[in-house]
Amino acid sequence: MFRGYLKVASSCESCGLDLEFAESGDGPAIFIIFIVGFIIMALALTVDNIFHPPVMVHLMLWLPATVILCLAMLPPFKGVMIALQYRHDARETRPD
Repeated sequence: MFRGYLKVASSCESCGLDLEFAESGDGPAIFIIFIVGFIIMALALTVDNIFHPPVMVHLMLWLPATVILCLAMLPPFKGVMIALQYRHDARETRPD
């Protein structure tokens, strides 16, 4: 489905489906921000309440964790958004 990390291929390698309609925009990134933000904040508050580490330890733990989670979750969410577009026949409107 993808030609690169997030670049959508022009057609499916398996079935030949034309994927030119697929444009998920910033939708997946917004979902990822909310999901990862909730996970990281919950973990950071839990760790802070239990261990009381200094701020630098929090930064060393949660900044890389945030980046890794965001990068790991973005392609699957983009694929889900494209699948939902296909399922509901959502296409960009174009003036005739």
